[in-house]
Amino acid sequence: MEGNRSGYTILIADDDPNVHQSLNNYFRRERYKTLSAYDGENAVKQAVLYKPDLIIMDIMMPRLDGLEALRDIRKKANTPIILLSAKTEEFDKLIGLELGADDYVTKPFSPREVLARVKAVLRRMHEMNVQGSSTIIRAGNLEINMNAYVVTLNGKEIPCTPKEIEILWTLVSNPGMVFSRDHLLESIWGYDYPGDTRAVDSHIKRIRAKLCRETNAWDIKTVWGIGYRFETGDA
Repeated sequence: MEGNRSGYTILIADDDPNVHQSLNNYFRRERYKTLSAYDGENAVKQAVLYKPDLIIMDIMMPRLDGLEALRDIRKKANTPIILLSAKTEEFDKLIGLELGADDYVTKPFSPREVLARVKAVLRRMHEMNVQGSSTIIRAGNLEINMNAYVVTLNGKEIPCTPKEIEILWTLVSNPGMVFSRDHLLESIWGYDYPGDTRAVDSHIKRIRAKLCRETNAWDIKTVWGIGYRFETGDA
């Protein structure tokens, strides 16, 4: 699937009808299908029931805020999620990334900008699927199946977000190679990401918490002032 082909289903979760109207107009021109949720609880229900290809979700919503909804969705699915928020505080942005958001757009925004972000996320997922089609990488007790977007450790599936899997795939595919934070931003996010390198650090932190164990024969090493590398016992 490509970021600009028809057939994608996008779930828009926001309590502002104007947001739905403006985004729906743009998405439908691109032949995307859309679903609408006006509160966090309904967003979670639709995410589980309809399994959209991508979710655009406001942080400030009734019944269940966007961060809580994001947390609930991440327990059940690794659907790409772009957060919307009128807040500009760095705290909210980093919390969203910590919980597994794939991108973050601050209100007020241009619908064209959101569409560009959506296309970038979907295109990158397509590219990673093509690169990893029917391909499985193993490193000791770690296995990454890019065709299914599944990570297993010691034979047990570990829930990971798409961006976590893509970062992990990049590192594990190139053991010993140092990847700068800027390089990972460009290659994993697939466009000129307007955030900063702390997004990479947040994702690496989550990957380590989920997968890194003292008993592993591999590790994700920090190269201070530069970035990260995947290191095996043979490195």
